[in-house]
Amino acid sequence: MTTPAPRDDIPVPPLSGKSGTPGDTPSAPEGLAARLLHMLGRALAGRGFDGIARYGNALGALLWHCLPGRRRLAARAIAEHLGVSQQEANRIARESFAHNARSFLELVLVGRFGFEDTGARLIIDRPDLLRKIAESDRPMVATTGHLGAWEFMSSLMGQWHLDRPRMVVVRRNSNRTINDFIFAMRGARGLQVVDHRNAVFTVLKGLKRNGCVGFLVDHNCRRDEAIFLPFLSETAAVNMGPALLAVRAEAVVWPAFMIRESDHYRLYIDDPLDTATLGGDRADKVEAVARFYTQAVEKAVRAHPEQWFWMHKRWKTRPKQDD
Repeated sequence: MTTPAPRDDIPVPPLSGKSGTPGDTPSAPEGLAARLLHMLGRALAGRGFDGIARYGNALGALLWHCLPGRRRLAARAIAEHLGVSQQEANRIARESFAHNARSFLELVLVGRFGFEDTGARLIIDRPDLLRKIAESDRPMVATTGHLGAWEFMSSLMGQWHLDRPRMVVVRRNSNRTINDFIFAMRGARGLQVVDHRNAVFTVLKGLKRNGCVGFLVDHNCRRDEAIFLPFLSETAAVNMGPALLAVRAEAVVWPAFMIRESDHYRLYIDDPLDTATLGGDRADKVEAVARFYTQAVEKAVRAHPEQWFWMHKRWKTRPKQDD
């Protein structure tokens, strides 16, 4: 598989102005903030993977002490949903703060990580499934969660099937400068980054061309976007958007997760679900797909609870009957 070379530089994001559209003229403060953020990103990336790990652990410890509300939220959620003691919940929560901080900082290394690291920094858990993906000519929906080194999934997807559309759908940050920076980092290896608010047409067009589209499927969502399904022993609002798009395109759904292990990262790929084989009406198919990727996230979280984003209010949106 031919892949683009890793980037040693930090891509400069296209500055957006008041409309939020790249290419618009930014205000002077926005332009200055963007340049400062770019300089900070370059400085962090220059520290390499070991440096980012150290800084991430330090930042996680700082956040643990500075965010007591989120600390309590995470520990309580762990105790309730994993059935562990409060002492164990506190330990897992504290480790999760460090992992989440590392994930945030690893964003600047997306351009320096990829399949060329296989056997060293990257271990592929099931290479047979990876070969199956490489040989497939079907549209693909890759699902993952805020678990482990999830930002590096953008690195691998950017190298995948270069003759087809490759994109990831993400939520836009309300701060334009930060959003432009994040989008540029995630696209450092050729991945198209799509704002979730305008994703339907772009994603369907890409899937119809047998493209590959990635989604984070473990965050809370609005009731009108949700199917309510069990997740870690409690009903949760599961975003039905990825499932609906996969069903409409008759895509193959591949859950995948990037887990940290001492001095390397391990890519886990689960067995796929072929939406073309599902029975029932469209609603039945959408629920089956949403249940499939939700169960995949739950399995991964139970296996690596310290690497999940527990400080997120995952069960905030409730079914209507709970009002």
